[in-house]
This record gives sequence, C-alpha cells and structure tokens, in this order.
Amino acid sequence: MTDTSLPTVPAPAIPGPANLPAWNRQQHSAMPSHRYRDVYARVEVPLIERDWPSKKLTSAPLWVPVDLRDGNQALAEPMDPARKRRFFELMVAMGYKEIEVGYPSASQTDYDFVRLIAETDIAPDDVTIVVFTPARRDLIQRTVESIRGIRNHVVIHMYTATAPAWRNTVLMQERDELQQLILAGGRDVLESAGHLPNVRFEFSPEVFNLTEPDYVLDVCNAMTELWGAAPDRPVILNLPATVEVATPNVYADQIEYMHKNLARRDAVILSVHPHNDRGTGIACAELAVLAGAQRVEGCIFGNGERTGNVDLATLALNLHAQGVDPMIDFSDIDAIRRTVEHCNRIEVHPRHPYVGDLVHTAFSGTHQDAIKKGFAEHRARAARENRGEAEIAWAVPYLPIDPADIGRSYDAVIRVNSQSGKGGIAYLLETEYGIELPRRLQIDFARQVQRHADATGGEMTAAALRQIFDAAYLAVPAEQSPAAPTRTAVELVDASTTGQRTRITIQANGRKSTTSHDGIGPIEALVAALSHNGAGIEILSLHQTSIGTGSDSEALTLIEYRNEQGTGWAGGRDRSVLSASLNAVMLAATCSTRGESTASCA
Repeated sequence: MTDTSLPTVPAPAIPGPANLPAWNRQQHSAMPSHRYRDVYARVEVPLIERDWPSKKLTSAPLWVPVDLRDGNQALAEPMDPARKRRFFELMVAMGYKEIEVGYPSASQTDYDFVRLIAETDIAPDDVTIVVFTPARRDLIQRTVESIRGIRNHVVIHMYTATAPAWRNTVLMQERDELQQLILAGGRDVLESAGHLPNVRFEFSPEVFNLTEPDYVLDVCNAMTELWGAAPDRPVILNLPATVEVATPNVYADQIEYMHKNLARRDAVILSVHPHNDRGTGIACAELAVLAGAQRVEGCIFGNGERTGNVDLATLALNLHAQGVDPMIDFSDIDAIRRTVEHCNRIEVHPRHPYVGDLVHTAFSGTHQDAIKKGFAEHRARAARENRGEAEIAWAVPYLPIDPADIGRSYDAVIRVNSQSGKGGIAYLLETEYGIELPRRLQIDFARQVQRHADATGGEMTAAALRQIFDAAYLAVPAEQSPAAPTRTAVELVDASTTGQRTRITIQANGRKSTTSHDGIGPIEALVAALSHNGAGIEILSLHQTSIGTGSDSEALTLIEYRNEQGTGWAGGRDRSVLSASLNAVMLAATCSTRGESTASCA
C-alpha cells in the first residue's frame, strides 16, 4: 500500500541569504549542504582557451556499448549466458562495431562468453571485441587467455583508479607508486598480448574527472609511450566521469585540456565514459565530443551503477533529431526495448527519452491542438510537393522527431484525459473512426467529454469518445414528447412546371399530415414541413462525412441548428447520404420539442 502521508520533517524557518531579491522568498533548507565541496575545491580544473563552446556536432563518434560488462555488473541479477548472447546479437544487428563483452577475469560466465565468441561465428568479422581487466598480472593473464583464438580485432581494456580519494583510501598508494603499478600492468599486457596482430590496447584512469590534470596527463603519456602508440595501431585513452560531480562544462574543459596536451595525439583515440550521478550524463558526453572526444562508452538505455551510464540511445537519437546520421539503427525501437528489458530485467520508464511509452503522447489540450494542426500542415505540404510524407522535412510541433522514424505509429500520439482539449479529441475521432468534426462542434463536444473525464478522473479511450459522441449527437431520446414529429415518408416527384416537388408526411400530436414543396431540395422541404407541424428549426450549417471505408462505410451528417432555446448540434447516419441528412434534421426537431438547445437530449 502506498504511503501518502506528508514528510515528517518540518519546514525550516531559517531566513535565506540577505542578498536574495524581494521576489525570492525561499529559505535555507534543513539539509547539511555545508558537508560537501564543489568540484573546484576538489580538483584543479585547467583554465584553457576554450574551443568547444563554438563547435557543432556534425558526425557520430564511435559508439561502444558496455551493457555486457559495466551494465551487467550493476544488475541485481546479472545476465545468464542466454541473455548475454541475445543482447550481444541485438547490438550487432543494430550496427555497433565495437562492443565491450565482459570482465573475463571476474566471473566464469564472462570468461565463457568470451570463449563462445572465439569458438563460434556470432561476432561478424567487422566487430571489434573489448575485454576489461584491472592492472593485475594474474588477472591480465586470465583475460588474455580468454581471447585466445578470436579472429576479430580485440581491445584489451586495462583500468586503474587515479583520483586522490581512491589513491589514499582504497589503493593506499602515493602518486609515483601508483604510476609504477599502472606501468607494471601495462608491461604485463604488452608481454602477454603485444605480439598478437589483431589486439590493441585501452587504458582508463578511473575517476579521471577528479584526478589532478598534470598527473593524469603524465600517466596517459607514459602508457601510450609504453604501448608504442602509432597511427596504424592507436591506443585508446578512455577518460571516465566515473562519479559525476560537476556541471558538464567542467568535464568538457577537462577533455579539451587532454585533447590539446596529450603526446602522440594522432596515435590516440580519445574516449569518454560518463556516468549520470547528477543527471547530466548526456550533456557531459555531447560537450566532451565537442571538446575532442572521438569515442563514447555507455549503455543502450543508460543502465549502470547508481543512476547509470550515459544513455547511447538518447545520444544517438539526439543526433538524428539534428539531421546527423547516428550510424546506429533505431528504426524498430520497441523491439530493441523489449530485448533490453528482457536481458536486464528492468523496465524502461514510460517517460524515457525517445523509447518510453508516453514520449510521443500528448494529453494537454494546447499540445494536442498544435500537433493536430502540425500533422495537417505536414500532409498538405507533402501533397503540394508531390512527395511522400516520410520524405519531406519534419516540423510538427511538440514532436522532435517523426515517431515513424523509430517504428512507432501515430496511434498513441494524442490521448485524452481531463487536461485535454478539443483538438486532441477531434484528432482521435478522425484517426480512429474517420469522423471529422467542424470547429464549432469540436468546442461543443469537448464540453461533453470534459464532463465525463472530470467525473471518472481517468483517461478517455477512442472507443469511449465514440460512445459519448453517439449518445450526444446521434441517439434518439428514449422517451418521446407527444409533440415530437415522426417522419413517415419523403417522396420526390417531378413537376412539369415547377421542377422537383417533394412530398413530406409527418406524424405529430397524434395526427398525420402531408405537405408538398416545389423547387427546393428535400432537406429544405423537411425543415418547412416541420415548421408547419410546430417543430420549427433553422439549419445554420451542414457537414457530411463518412464512417468506415469501402462497401461497409456509412454516411454521417452533422448539422448545426437554431431553435427558440438557442443553437445546438444533431447528427444522422445511414448508408444513404440523403437519409443521414434527413435523420439529423429529425433529431434536431425532436430535441427542440423537448425544449433542448442541443441534441444531447437522449
């Protein structure tokens, strides 16, 4: 049972800073924020001549999903072999060309999965396999053993934490001691795998973003020298924001500093691995690429320790939304989501960017109206240009990309609840049932729907909207007034001198009468006959449409009318267009005899 009680912590009564403007009445919180230091007090942030703020994202970096290693170690239930294989095959199908597949020295499952790649053909020749190891000789040897026989290109990824808190508290090493430990690990990697022509090396100074700039630069330069980095066999230097601690611009400054000061820069692939502790992992990655990064590690939907690794799907589709090819295929994003959810045993949030169930859905009336008009403009522009709707530039309000680009239909773009407006309601009726509502009827029908939504408090489906519509504008009252007219016959005949003649027979107040009308159409004739029988109405507008398609379609006529009480709407339906129109007029007259100003008199 959900606890809906209010927090027990009392609101603080501590005045805010004296320099706050008068309109800002916020007070100090009860939280001990003084216990924490900002990033500038924890690490030197190099002050450089920044180039990244003026740059633009024009191409995709090399994406490297780490779901099978970093993502997997963050799961409550790590993936079994079948799930790891399914996830790997998904990433291959999507077009990833470099995939970190595991930590083979840490678990038998990871070791066996690397051996599966070596002994089968599940990895296409153009996919590079990445394996992860700490800088320990025995674990490096176990890692190299796991890749034996793999025909693909392989990257051995060695890491060591370098930030002061990790050096002093976890590793108990001084700066020089730790650098020697890292270089010893690098020599072990070189000794074990340097002779393998298909193997390259990667080094991560873990917690790079909290490591002194001069120290991490020295360590990285020492590693590229040790491993003989060259343009034809480059070394990957991966600079993680292992625990996100600053605004994204700080990470960009740190990456640009490395980009501009690294030795052998043309022999280095500069990589980043942002986490999402502050919720700005996406921005960190994007600004890091502007700052010189060429490669981005992350997880497809952002799974990872704490708040996760950077989300590769969001990064890629952000590029797509800017007109840049992300070089990865997300054209069936729901199938991708189902696989990732199955493998991770974690559901994707319905508001998750691009992939969530509700990200292309509008409930708000103003949003719905703009989207409805945007779709109409899009269709009209495609027709004018004589091109397909999927070929022309996308400019529909509130939808950053066309849902069809990622395999989504437009069925759930607009959904209706108590916050919705006439545009969304009309859109659903039109897309689901082909019922096109005139603008003034949209306003009237929105009031009908609002009453139902307020009463139920829930979402209104298209079927529910149709039921409300039929009851409001098409239903004949269950209890008829004695004065209510009943049309018993409409006869069209030719008159030699007056043209068309229409005979209308109506029964009302217990008597039947027939009137003839020359030179006017049957709808006008019926209105005149009703007036003769005391049920006068004035037709203000008439709109005809159809429900359904092909031989099963029905005509629907909607009329706006005026009677003594005011204006109202009524509808009629039939296989015949004329009969549908006559039915609408008769329903309007029936409601008028009941003293109703709208057709909702059932």
